[in-house]
Amino acid sequence: MRALVVDWLVQVHEYLGLAGDTLYLAVHLLDSYLRAGRVRLHRLQLLGVACLFVACKVEERVLPEPASLCLLGDGSFSRAELLRAERRILSRLDFRLHHPGPLLCLGLLAALAGSGPQVLRLATYFLELSLLEAKAAGWEPGRRAAAALSLAHRVFDGAGSGLDPALYRYGRCGLCDFKDLSSGSPSLPSQRMSDNFVCAW
Repeated sequence: MRALVVDWLVQVHEYLGLAGDTLYLAVHLLDSYLRAGRVRLHRLQLLGVACLFVACKVEERVLPEPASLCLLGDGSFSRAELLRAERRILSRLDFRLHHPGPLLCLGLLAALAGSGPQVLRLATYFLELSLLEAKAAGWEPGRRAAAALSLAHRVFDGAGSGLDPALYRYGRCGLCDFKDLSSGSPSLPSQRMSDNFVCAW
């Protein structure tokens, strides 16, 4: 269910023309909230929109109207419910909203690696794909960015290529971490997010 909500958030993000960092912050807030407590399944869309609304307040210059966000949710929640959910998120996360997103790390690593615009575009695409995976939520932004950039270099330059091993330290990862990323068995927090869709909000 998390993947469906994140996919829907990506569509809303594109429809509203929001900045890339807004989407990554919204998904980070969603994952942090899910790690901190349980959410009813039918409230997951409201939680996603509320996280996007909070992320817009941090990253955007022009905010979407709460009423328009409710319309995008097909009327499944009201403006008052959205604002209540926003307060609940801020309270549960103790106003810890800062998150150095993977896009910033990707830009820095790409500049250090001398990556071309095509490689950067493909790496950005790989980062967006990683948003859908709950397993990737536990990875550090630099690690996700380094993995995406390395994979993009391998696609363009061939199987034996990737990031210069000297650049791995900037992403806080080593060669063994890339094997973990590709095999789908990274080190994660012990609590699974799928278990948090059960009880009351």
